[in-house]
Parts: sequence; structure tokens; C-alpha cells
Amino acid sequence: MRIGVYVGSFNPLHIGHQQVINTLITEKTVDKVVVIPTGSYWDKKVDINIKHRINMLKLIENENVIVDGTLSEIKYTYQILDVLKEKYSDLYLVIGADNIINFHEWKNVDKILENHIIVFNRDGIDVNKYLTKFDKVKFIIIDKSPINISSTYIRERIKNRDYESIEGMIDNRILNYIKKNNLYY
Repeated sequence: MRIGVYVGSFNPLHIGHQQVINTLITEKTVDKVVVIPTGSYWDKKVDINIKHRINMLKLIENENVIVDGTLSEIKYTYQILDVLKEKYSDLYLVIGADNIINFHEWKNVDKILENHIIVFNRDGIDVNKYLTKFDKVKFIIIDKSPINISSTYIRERIKNRDYESIEGMIDNRILNYIKKNNLYY
């Protein structure tokens, strides 16, 4: 079984994230997607507690989408993949084209490359230019760009209670969860 591994802050989960997951499943690139929200580390500030981000992700969980909050505090991607290999044998790391630029600098990139890498092409980035450093066999390029949505933009609008400006950017179940739990205010 081919398992997509989608790691991110999902702060908050938005339609662009959901589109990535849906594309992977509907186009049968993978059989299931394991979604892993990351904890707060490095220089990335996360506004809300990990439990809320896990709860929001759980709202989209189904037979093809598995939310795994137990790996959230693992710092490096290669470590997450190592843990998941104990449960699944055929892993496909899902990243955006913006991540391919510095992918060669990721911690233990050779260990990551023991798996397949799915790259969502976007932002006018020539992915192939950066793949010259790697065995291209390990990479699957998806040219169907997800909707480019800024989580920062969404958080700012929520903070100002300007919900109309984010209509269509965030699932109503997620927005209702945010409002109910007074998040991002």
C-alpha cells in the first residue's frame, strides 16, 4: 500500500492543504495519506496549541486520510519517516515545490530519499532544475498546482473577525471549530 506522508504546521488547515490531499487520493498517486502536524520548533511560530491543529485535521479524517498527532514533536522529517516505516513499507513524502529549492540541505536527506518524494509544482518554480542533484526516479512531480493560500492571511482575517474575506479558503467545519474555541484572536 502506497502511503503519502504530508507534514506541515496546518496553522490552520485550509482548502489548499485539502486540495493536495484530495489530488493524491483521487488521482491514485497514493492509497492513503498520513497527515502529521508539526510542533513548534525552529523559527516557525505556531499561534495555537498542537491539540487544536490535530482536532481540526481530525475533521477531515476518513478511510483515506489518517491524522497522526503522535509524531508531532519529532523534529526532523527523516525521523518521522523512520517511525512510519515500522508501520508502512511504501512511503511517499509530500512536499511543495518551494521545499525542493533547499531540499539538499535537509537533515539526513539521503535517509529521506530511501522513500519516494511527491513534489507539487507551484509558484513558477522549475522543479527539474533542482532535481539534478538527485536520482530523479525517486521523485513524482504533480503539475496540478494546489490553490495558493496563505495561512498567515487567514489567521490575520480571523483575528480581525473578517470572515467574508476568507470565504472559500477554509472549510466551514474548520472555521466553526476556530470560532467555537476562540482561536487566533
